[in-house]
Amino acid sequence: MFTSIKEMTDAVAPAATVLSDRVSATSAAGLSAELVDRLAWTAAFGADAELKGTARWIIRSLAAARGVRPASIHDLYMAMGRGAIGGFTVPAINVRAMSYDTARAVIRAARKIDAGAFIFEIARSEIGYTEQRPHEYAAILFAAALREGFSGPLFIQGDHVQTNAKKYNSPERDKELDILRALIKEEIAAGFYNIDIDTSTLVDLDKPTLDEQQEVNVTLAADFAAFIRAHEPQGVTVSVGGEIGEVGGKNSDVHELHAYMTGFNRKLKERGADLIGLSKISVQTGTAHGGFINADGTVRTDVKIDLVTLEELSRLARTEYGLGGAVQHGASTLPAEAFDNFPRVGACEIHLATDFQNMVYDHPALPADLKAEMYAWLRENATEERKPKDTEEQFIYKARKKAIGPFKRRLWGMSEDVRTAIGRSLEERFAFLMKQLNIGGTAAAVGTHVTVTPVPLSREAEIVAAGGTITAAERKAEGLAD
Repeated sequence: MFTSIKEMTDAVAPAATVLSDRVSATSAAGLSAELVDRLAWTAAFGADAELKGTARWIIRSLAAARGVRPASIHDLYMAMGRGAIGGFTVPAINVRAMSYDTARAVIRAARKIDAGAFIFEIARSEIGYTEQRPHEYAAILFAAALREGFSGPLFIQGDHVQTNAKKYNSPERDKELDILRALIKEEIAAGFYNIDIDTSTLVDLDKPTLDEQQEVNVTLAADFAAFIRAHEPQGVTVSVGGEIGEVGGKNSDVHELHAYMTGFNRKLKERGADLIGLSKISVQTGTAHGGFINADGTVRTDVKIDLVTLEELSRLARTEYGLGGAVQHGASTLPAEAFDNFPRVGACEIHLATDFQNMVYDHPALPADLKAEMYAWLRENATEERKPKDTEEQFIYKARKKAIGPFKRRLWGMSEDVRTAIGRSLEERFAFLMKQLNIGGTAAAVGTHVTVTPVPLSREAEIVAAGGTITAAERKAEGLAD
């Protein structure tokens, strides 16, 4: 890592001139792999906010000079809704462990097939237990793009910006909503121009009618959508997703989709006649976040997805409401032969996370002593994940995501041969999924339909954001992430 601003700016000098208010790129040849690595490490682990924030600002400035900027996928999905493009499903990938190496593996896989339609995302709960606030997460993705020679829009998404039902239905309601508004502002400021609003936790299936069941869900979703529109940068239309029902619960149907969309559109219009609405809708078709776990800690592979319903909901989302289609959650642990179904049935997006975390933990190259230490930490510090009927193996499987943040620096700092071996395995998996989801060649569609607005970069804003911390409550978060 860099230990001072002068050391960092001197090292960057062959590639760019760093002034107090801007970074002027001068020579692409001067941007070595080692330099990008050091900037990424400093962005994540620098000694203070000034060092971390300045490193993030330099990374983003250098990326912008290479044509890599944050973008909204909204217009691409609107083109899907019109029938102008289609036949592929956009993977939204949650990067948890070894973030820099994992993101590099994603980008290598995408570059080999000229893919542009892919999303990096992180959920509200993941921010806490992986210890990656939005500005850091974005900077690491841009560093990975620089390191692997990527050029083009980068789609970064706030996944499951989710209401905690227990807190919402308590005297803490206002505090809970304020926390979500603050998170949305933080994510937009970091370049998250794609946000999935998840107030589906508040759907009440005990109510007698669909409209009544969805009332709180659509009201809050419209409130947050209007809030996003009020805070998105000029020239940017943030892609906003809604969610009909909680993933892992009752399967969605067409009547619920109509009830949600009719209610949401009515509520949004009340908040502003010209406000732009959703680009996609998340549904439940039989999956669960993290997969279904056997007593021995292995993942069940006999999960049956209701593809007929997914196809029908995607078609209705496009033809009736002009959206890109329906979104499939909780899919990374499905069997390999399942994935080519999603573009076939018209799903516009699929969320993938847990399997990549599993690949890191279960990789033969991961040092056994480090893995044992992480599991021992879980038994002491992640007891909230243990359910009364869980076996030890089920507990470890469900809890091990909580060790990623506390051991983040150890995972980043594993030997190069270990990280390379794990990175190659991840790249192979990403390449397989991208092929199955048919996103090869989508860089052209992105170039045609996505407009990238150059939003000014602020060194001061990055430094302020770098001073943010992960609270104890965030580390213990039990919210959803695929």
